[in-house]
Amino acid sequence: MGFVEKIGRYSVGRTIGAGTFAKVRLGVDTGGIVAVKVIDKRMVLRNNLMYQVKREISAMKLLNHPNIVKIHEVIATKTKICLVMEYVSGGQLSDKLSYLKRLDEREAKKYFCQLIDAVDYCHRRGVYHRDLKPENLLIDNQGDLKVSDFGLSVLRKPGQLLSTSCGSPCYVAPEVIQHKSYDGEAADIWSCGVILFELLAGYLPFQDRSLTNLYRKISRAQFAFPQWLTVPQKKIIIRMLDPSPITRAKISDIFDDTWVQDHFNPSVRIEDDNDDCVSIEETSTDSDSSYSTEVREAEEEKAEPDRFINAFQLIATCSDLDLSGLFQEQKTKLASPHPLQETLDKIKVAAKDASMAVRRMNCSVVELQDSRLLSRSNLDITLSVEVIQVTPVHCVVEVSKSTGDLRSYKEFCGSLSSLLNGEHQFASSSDTE
Repeated sequence: MGFVEKIGRYSVGRTIGAGTFAKVRLGVDTGGIVAVKVIDKRMVLRNNLMYQVKREISAMKLLNHPNIVKIHEVIATKTKICLVMEYVSGGQLSDKLSYLKRLDEREAKKYFCQLIDAVDYCHRRGVYHRDLKPENLLIDNQGDLKVSDFGLSVLRKPGQLLSTSCGSPCYVAPEVIQHKSYDGEAADIWSCGVILFELLAGYLPFQDRSLTNLYRKISRAQFAFPQWLTVPQKKIIIRMLDPSPITRAKISDIFDDTWVQDHFNPSVRIEDDNDDCVSIEETSTDSDSSYSTEVREAEEEKAEPDRFINAFQLIATCSDLDLSGLFQEQKTKLASPHPLQETLDKIKVAAKDASMAVRRMNCSVVELQDSRLLSRSNLDITLSVEVIQVTPVHCVVEVSKSTGDLRSYKEFCGSLSSLLNGEHQFASSSDTE
């Protein structure tokens, strides 16, 4: 099979997939065949995508479902980040569509129901995929569907709106392309509706060579059914491809639909698995690596499905789940006994204390830059500060530095720690965002 390279304990061979910053390669160890996603760390740092990689790892760690690709461990070297995942041998659903054109109703319903079951599981744990499409849906050797590629996923509490426009144009929801704040659940459901249409019709509901025209059609939900679709099939697709996220079908509506209920058997979900620990290992597979350590993540806490608190405590407060070593960046976590907005105000004051300028990115992530570097490129950004709301009156603040002056980083962290703990007088900042 040509396994010519060693990454950790895995022998790695041919490339089975490729993207801009990563390749997926076939790997093997005594446990069998795995898929190894090899990410170029330098390209990630250069393009400021550290949080995207961390989100993908964090999201996959939270998920243990038969229709979601499982992550086994993460191996980091000086130049690579390697995600060791379950190997799914049947290829992408898009490959199957390319030669079958469209699926019969029985098979289309099976894949769609497995997709909705997996998406519901994700949403109950505060994970929103945001890039659902046939290329990211794999088929295993039993003919079952597996959701993959959580690179654009996000972790949020239920009901918290998102702002980043992302996804693939033909599958993205109207509210996302209109650059509005949007609900992650509703956006994922729209993408599932597009996928169901494609499975049954054999082509996409929204197509146009002009991106402007494509987005106009999506915003108006302007599409036509082929004549062979049945009334029950059309009914559920119309409910999912509602241009209004408020009146669009919810997951519960889809489960209650008569077309879905016919022959639908939800998967047996694994709520807790004591052996389900992802190993994050720093290894010396590259010649420039100088040390080797191993960090074992804490086991996922057993949580009530509808509560976001356990997942966010796991990601934000558990020191065993610190992914900063993947990028060799400085990181500090601070507990804030204050609500979200008050915490953000204190961050602004601490930034002033450290002679740093604040650039507010969204409702929970702030970037700080040395005031003297404002005329230079984004690569000179010194710090990134993320505020994660754990309860209505408590937050966790994570300060990260991958580039820039260590002195400014320490000065800011010291000032913020004092402010959060009430060790010096706090004056509310009057800066506009």
